[in-house]
Amino acid sequence: MGIFRKKEEIQVDFDHIPEHIAIIMDGNGRWAKKRGMPRTYGHSVGAETFRTIANYCKEIGVKYLTVYAFSTENWKRPKEEVDTIMGLLDKYLHEAIDDAVKNGTRIAIFGDLSVLTPELQALCKKAKEVTSCYEGCQTNICLNYGGRDEILHAVRGCMEEGKAPEELTEADIAAHLYSAGTPDPDLVIRPSGEIRISNFLLWQSAYSEFYFTDVLWPDFSEQELLKAIAAYQHRSRRFGGV
Repeated sequence: MGIFRKKEEIQVDFDHIPEHIAIIMDGNGRWAKKRGMPRTYGHSVGAETFRTIANYCKEIGVKYLTVYAFSTENWKRPKEEVDTIMGLLDKYLHEAIDDAVKNGTRIAIFGDLSVLTPELQALCKKAKEVTSCYEGCQTNICLNYGGRDEILHAVRGCMEEGKAPEELTEADIAAHLYSAGTPDPDLVIRPSGEIRISNFLLWQSAYSEFYFTDVLWPDFSEQELLKAIAAYQHRSRRFGGV
């Protein structure tokens, strides 16, 4: 029996924390609008929330954290907003590399990085290379990422290897995903009140547990994360079985 700790009436078994948690960081723009601020301000606050949650995941024993930072569809947003998000990513990655080296954690980037600026591409590459030797919690940042695009990318990879259609297996597809080598998420969390997955980890989340909350991402706290984990721990995962 695991040891239960109580925090603001939330009971969580810290001996059975999900190995892999994925989060759709949604609601930054609406959070800012409610306060009469530009959407860019919401993204800035949301970036700090990301830092807080990532650190807390590491503290409680989560081995993999995957976050949806920028989708293949987000390029349709106003240029000022896109530029702000890219600037925040640049700032975060510089700081995250230093933190990862200090704490022995890893960083991985999932997505098509070819359309990013050369500087950001180089920074993504550096983040992976510098931290790949560590064995602590791995933070996966989905950048210019789309679930359909990822599956298409994987199929093309199999075709380039000369795989015949009748030879193709699920393992072949999985081996060519951006997330190859990373276990599928146990728990997918979406703040902001939206109840959809928005092209996020379509292949990997086939048997994930989902948790939706009305809390906007900038207000998503450690306590909100514990609520999601507590809900997850009360579910029975059967993976299609009885």
